[in-house]
Amino acid sequence: MEEYGKSACSLVTGGAGFIGSHVAKHCLELGHKVVVLDDMSGGAMENVPFGCEIVNGSILDERLLARLFSEYRFDYVYHLAAYAAEGLSHFIRRFNYTNNVVGSVNLINESVRHNVKCFVFTSSIAVYGKGQVPMKEELLPSPEDPYGIAKFTVEMDLKAAHEMFGLPYIIFRPHNVYGPHQNLRDPYRNVIGIFMNKIMAGAPLTVFGDGNQSRAFSYIDDVAPYIARSVTVPSAINEIFNVGADSPCTINQLASLIASAFDVPLNLDYLEARNEVEHAYADHDKARRILGIVDSTDLDVGILRMATWAKMGGVQPSQRFRGVELTKGLPASWAALIDGSAGEDV
Repeated sequence: MEEYGKSACSLVTGGAGFIGSHVAKHCLELGHKVVVLDDMSGGAMENVPFGCEIVNGSILDERLLARLFSEYRFDYVYHLAAYAAEGLSHFIRRFNYTNNVVGSVNLINESVRHNVKCFVFTSSIAVYGKGQVPMKEELLPSPEDPYGIAKFTVEMDLKAAHEMFGLPYIIFRPHNVYGPHQNLRDPYRNVIGIFMNKIMAGAPLTVFGDGNQSRAFSYIDDVAPYIARSVTVPSAINEIFNVGADSPCTINQLASLIASAFDVPLNLDYLEARNEVEHAYADHDKARRILGIVDSTDLDVGILRMATWAKMGGVQPSQRFRGVELTKGLPASWAALIDGSAGEDV
């Protein structure tokens, strides 16, 4: 890879969304010229950090991508645009693969054509599937849902593009990231945001199954800076990294922490279990060794920070997903939104 310099121009897809907006901020701090591409389906203009150029558009728009790559001659592509709903992805299969695979391939094609120095892709620990904890990069992925399948597909395509065309890449597998700028309106993903929005609305916290399933929840400041800086680390090129928190927490424990952060009694509503990986947490030794990642933010501290941010915006109206392709086995709580009985369309 060519020597890294402060004159770099970077494209951040999904830069008006949660993780993308934070990565864009850290790219600016590195001295990059940053162009944000976002279709605003899950993001917001106010998330985009000052100093970025903003393009409202889709990674599915091949003509737009061709124009942007020709005009800006991007050095780096940070690809964070995706609809990251693991559970819902079973019921929006065509939408999932179109947005998360075809859109990614469009970006990879343009990156090859324009000799991008490095393509940074945010995958997910969803590629590992179940029964592989702690999840390590050398494990053979076995995704359980269409979202994980899509992410692993793009990982494999990036490797093929590197072997065929020499496109350098870095793949990150973050997990259960939370913090300011998270979309509190989405009722299908990001349990911390869902719980906070429900608490502010005075509603019980809905838990699928017995609440003993566990995740390692990762504060945004322990993830985004390393994604942005990765292009400055030569030994990171063409590597895969887990990134996020180490210690798992059950959903029951998480709900208790969030209730405490809002100083309200714990009020849980247990629903029928859904098809999901029961335990998911990853090993981060490789990221510590190569990227210099330090100790992560304690969960109670991160939740307090996010709660402070959430209170400033107040309760947010739920967005229902319009365009569900399969309803067989769809959780009733999701069907209530999808059939139009509540919320707003997305």
